[in-house]
Amino acid sequence: MLTQPTNCIINLQITLFSNATPKSFSKLHPTLPLNPKTLSFKLHCSQYPNPTPSSSSSSSPIQALISIFRVIPDWADEIKERGFRQNRTLYDHEKWVHHRSSYRHLRHFLTSLSSRVILSLIPPVIVFTLVAVVIASYNTAVALEKLPEFVPLLRSSSLPYQLTAPALALLLVFRTEASYSRFEEGRKAWTKVIAGTNDFARQIISGVESSGDAQLKKALLQYVVAFPVALKCHVIYGSNMGRDLQNMLEMDDLLVVLSSKHGPGCIIEFISQTLRLLKLEESRRNMLESNISHFYEGISVCENLIGTPIPLSYTRLTSRFLVLWHLTLPIILWDDCHWIVVPATFVSAASLFCIEEVGVLIEEPFPMLALDDLCNSVQENVQEALAREKLIQARLTAKERLQSKQQSPNGQPKS
Repeated sequence: MLTQPTNCIINLQITLFSNATPKSFSKLHPTLPLNPKTLSFKLHCSQYPNPTPSSSSSSSPIQALISIFRVIPDWADEIKERGFRQNRTLYDHEKWVHHRSSYRHLRHFLTSLSSRVILSLIPPVIVFTLVAVVIASYNTAVALEKLPEFVPLLRSSSLPYQLTAPALALLLVFRTEASYSRFEEGRKAWTKVIAGTNDFARQIISGVESSGDAQLKKALLQYVVAFPVALKCHVIYGSNMGRDLQNMLEMDDLLVVLSSKHGPGCIIEFISQTLRLLKLEESRRNMLESNISHFYEGISVCENLIGTPIPLSYTRLTSRFLVLWHLTLPIILWDDCHWIVVPATFVSAASLFCIEEVGVLIEEPFPMLALDDLCNSVQENVQEALAREKLIQARLTAKERLQSKQQSPNGQPKS
């Protein structure tokens, strides 16, 4: 039995780091290096020692054609992923005024070409518009008798579209609504994480009063502040945990966190071990340890949202429905619109695919949230609470001394 020769191409990439950092094990999203330099090699293998020139020459035009067709989609995907890595900011009063301004419609229209949602739709919109041009050209040639008589005119009744339009609308609405519910769930999970972190830090600042625990108290506050940062790096692709935590943790602690498989879980273990070393009453220690459950709850919700997308059947069905709809749309509209089917297909594809694209983008909620600002707010709140603690203690001590001076030796206030 003869077997056909099999050719394959193996791509090898060797990544060199200019800044040596501890190796980070696999997580939900890998950590990108600070300054990577990648060397790529291609190895051609075959059942025979050397591939025949004819096989390589025949495959090269196909590969060149595929690479040409992939230029625009790859460019659109690069813009989309670059938008995911942008830092979101929390809104203040000035941003809300700008957001609801009467000029917002003009501003949004003029910035359409810089929208990553619109730019990411360029490949499908171009394809379906070109299909409409081809069908319109074909029907025009048939109507002008430029083609043989047996060639049919591509046209059909609009009744099937009238019957299926509500189904497509409901499918798009469900897809977008399901994605927004995931976004809302992620936002609520992070609201609980930030609120729990602030409350935990407040209890540590007010509850740990022993002078012998000053260093442990300082380290514990560092771990508490570092937890939301580690969780952010855990759920957002492209985050660098070593860079974000280098100013929050000591180097020895940072090395332990980076070498662990689960950064947020490792920091929670630091918090638990530090609480056991503090000289606290058992009731107060139990109360502080009970707050750790909020951290585990936040991790669980975030990992569930990352690991379980909307059922893929809905996503595939929506995509296939939209593709079939716009492939046949020029045929349905030809009798009523003729060459206007080209702009009509363009507008329909740009509108409906844009709705579907927004649903896909917000399905992963964490890149859409201002997590960097939320983590920075925790650090600022803890620093302000520490400074406020000293000021309040000084004021209360002064009031206590003043009150003791105003009282007589027998305990009665002076007249």
